[in-house]
Amino acid sequence: MGQTSLDIFSGIILVAVGVISGFLNVAAGGGSLLTLPMMIFMGLTPNFANATNRVAILMQNVFAIRKFKTSGLVDGKYSIYLGLAAIPGAVLGALLAVDIKGELFARILSVVMIIVGVTILMGKTRLAIRKKESDAIRANWISISSFFLIGIYGGFIHAGVGFIIILALELLGHSSMAKINSIKVIVAFIYTLTVVLVFAIGNVINWKYGLTLAIGTSIGGWLGSYFSIKKEDKWIKRLLFLTILGLSIKLWFYH
Repeated sequence: MGQTSLDIFSGIILVAVGVISGFLNVAAGGGSLLTLPMMIFMGLTPNFANATNRVAILMQNVFAIRKFKTSGLVDGKYSIYLGLAAIPGAVLGALLAVDIKGELFARILSVVMIIVGVTILMGKTRLAIRKKESDAIRANWISISSFFLIGIYGGFIHAGVGFIIILALELLGHSSMAKINSIKVIVAFIYTLTVVLVFAIGNVINWKYGLTLAIGTSIGGWLGSYFSIKKEDKWIKRLLFLTILGLSIKLWFYH
């Protein structure tokens, strides 16, 4: 089931879904909650769909990073710092990756997504822990531990991790959603590169599906970064909230 063939019609569907997924992943989050069920519906086993999805995510972030960089929004040093902190957790999560289908898991995730969406929409989550010089060490340890834990979840399934990264960066004192999204895609690229290697070694990637989906997510990732740069924070947050609301409702009634 993991090496299911791919016909032209299925390929077109994958590309189309990939465009939507890539846009959502970069501008808000949750795109993987579209691509994972689609690939399972097309015949991939859940563990293959989970692993194959990372190829598309990797390529999506390459194009998004390039667009953010040309717009001068990339904080390379800080983003790499957080990405490296996420790698150990991501490797652990990838090694533990199993079939995660289950009504209870889906409903818990839907509640978490709603909470994240509401707090971001309200815009009252920032702790501003980096304002004082004396708080620098504390802030660094909070960043490292937070992104290590995020890495575990991202390595395990990734679906919805964008919402969690956005909330974490808000808590760390970042105010611009465009800046937050630029950091998010770099962090995701760094740990996803490692995760793809783990899954490739484990031989659980369907490369035909992954590269086909990557065509769509690359286009969507570029469009998502363009949207993040051009639109004001309120529009990005509204899209984020609507995406979370829709996906969480789907998850709640998922069977």
